[in-house]
Formats: sequence, structure tokens, C-alpha cells
Amino acid sequence: MKREGYKKTDFSLSDVLSYSLYPGFWKMSTKMWRTGFWEMNRSLRKNLFLKSLQNLVPELEIDDLSGKGSGVRAQAVDSEGNLVDDFRIIERNNSIHVLNAPSPGATSSLVIGEHITTLAEKHFDLK
Repeated sequence: MKREGYKKTDFSLSDVLSYSLYPGFWKMSTKMWRTGFWEMNRSLRKNLFLKSLQNLVPELEIDDLSGKGSGVRAQAVDSEGNLVDDFRIIERNNSIHVLNAPSPGATSSLVIGEHITTLAEKHFDLK
């Protein structure tokens, strides 16, 4: 359990404490524990992983899979425990923050940039 953990053994006490202190984490865990349990189980058992892949590619076999590293994708969770599905842009006194920008965000980066520019012009009185 680590924010940027790529191995099953990666662990960070400060990250776990940070999650534990955020009320949205507990609300999300209550809602999503079955999914979390299934995903952990599937990541530890190659045969379960294969079975889920065969829903997409039925001809796959266990020998087609090789052990490689995992990817990590950050996912924002709001204070009510809901997964934030899209960009969240927050304006503060001296800054504008773009939160939860998933990797497909690059395909819309110019539009997002224009939107942030408009926000910055208004927020910081740039025009």
C-alpha cells in the first residue's frame, strides 16, 4: 500500500496514515470493498486474471501471460467516498489546481489549457 508502489511488497506507513485520516477513503471502502477484494484477489491469482482476460480474448491461455510490473493510476475520491470520474479544477487565492487528470487527458490538453487560461485571466485579473 503505497501511492507510487509498483510491487506487491511496496508499503509506506505515511501513505497508509494519510488514507486512514481521510473520511472519503472510509466511505469509498464501505461502498467498494467487494470490488477492491476482487481486484486484489485477481492480481494475486494468475488463473483468475486469465479468466477475466478471456472475457475479452477467449483464445488466451496461461502460457500467454508473463509476469511484468504493474501500472499505477491515481484516482481522486471526494469527501463522500465517490470516485471522481473527470477533471476537477479548483481555484485558490494564488493558484489554480487541475486534479484527477487521467492519462487520456493529453488528448484534450489544448481545450483544458484554454479553459484554465480563461479561469486564470478572470481569477488573477489578467486582462
